[in-house]
Amino acid sequence: MISPLIPNNCMLLQCFHSGVSELGIRLGFGSIADRELASNGKSPEKLKAAGSFLMKVFGVLAGKGSKRVGALYLTCQLFKIYFKLGTVHLCRSVIRSIETARIFDFEEFPKRDKVTYMYYTGRLEVFNENFPAADQKLSYALINCNPQSEANIRMILKYLIPVKLSIGILPKDWLLEKYNLVEYSNIVQALRRGDLRLLRHALEEHEDQFLRSGVYLVLEKLELQVYQRLFKKIYIIQKQKDPSKAHQMKLDVIVKALKWLEMDMDVDEVECIVAILIHKNLVKGYFAHKSKVVVLSKQDPFPKLNGKPVNS
Repeated sequence: MISPLIPNNCMLLQCFHSGVSELGIRLGFGSIADRELASNGKSPEKLKAAGSFLMKVFGVLAGKGSKRVGALYLTCQLFKIYFKLGTVHLCRSVIRSIETARIFDFEEFPKRDKVTYMYYTGRLEVFNENFPAADQKLSYALINCNPQSEANIRMILKYLIPVKLSIGILPKDWLLEKYNLVEYSNIVQALRRGDLRLLRHALEEHEDQFLRSGVYLVLEKLELQVYQRLFKKIYIIQKQKDPSKAHQMKLDVIVKALKWLEMDMDVDEVECIVAILIHKNLVKGYFAHKSKVVVLSKQDPFPKLNGKPVNS
């Protein structure tokens, strides 16, 4: 029987939290055992069994009455298991139960559970490259997180920063230093300078870390923003020299700038990159193919993202 374990008042709810926390500790040992099984070519059964058990408990908590309050806490424990197992697709059914069922009022859940829930669902949106939703959820988690819990704030920022970068918002240097997120420092500098070489070096240097976090591909796609910034710098220099011709950018000039950054590209490759930037509305203009020139719009030739993702 599962029901005797389910809380019916605040005191029992605290006991329930303690019980599930104890289960979490056991899961830590279980994951170690599962890694040992996996190294021997066997299926990781411990976490799977715990996930199945917690899903049964969730089914009871989803009923009417005060039991519902513990449902979000249990959901977060399920998220932890699914992320460890690499079966994040299983989170979807639990999310639907929380977000679409009329029996749940999100605001009635404890604050700490709402923060944890938004953290995990925000991570899911990062994996799905739904950056506006990821921004909303992870920002909620950050704003409502206990300001004394620096470790938790760092965990949230580890995913929120790539999301913010993807929508054109750069973090301050002090923030990266305070929460020991210096792996993003050179990426931010690359975006500011239009330095493609620095971006690629930063990605290579911290590749393992970014891959484990699941943000590598998100950061890799920042190349288009770096190209935009580089072309904008060339435009500004040309405007200072000859304002009347600043909107005409020769592809040869871009090739030379890239060579200075030790990026060896020919005119055809640069033309392809510019075409992508125009298509994705990072550059306003058109090609004069015969003269190998990009004719830039005289009004806002390099649109800002303004908190919106790059057009797909």
